[in-house]
Amino acid sequence: CSGFVHITFLSEFGIRIPRSTRLQDRTGSGVPRGDLRAGDLVFFKTGFNTRHVGIYIEKRLFIHAAKSRGVMVSRMDNDYWSKRYWKAVRVDL
Repeated sequence: CSGFVHITFLSEFGIRIPRSTRLQDRTGSGVPRGDLRAGDLVFFKTGFNTRHVGIYIEKRLFIHAAKSRGVMVSRMDNDYWSKRYWKAVRVDL
């Protein structure tokens, strides 16, 4: 998931961000959940020490890469993701 975000920011915006989720969550500034804008990074706690990252699109949708299903769009307010939401950051474009 972090590799997808890394490559997307580099190829689409010309912005080099860290490769790992652990470092991506420290990139940019924090954003309240209600103030998300397209391009913000959204983070989820999917396990005890496991994090997942995606790119917010709009209307509670985000794009991310899942190991088993590839790149996909998901709803942040679905049962799975809403329970695991952790935080969001805005990368300076």
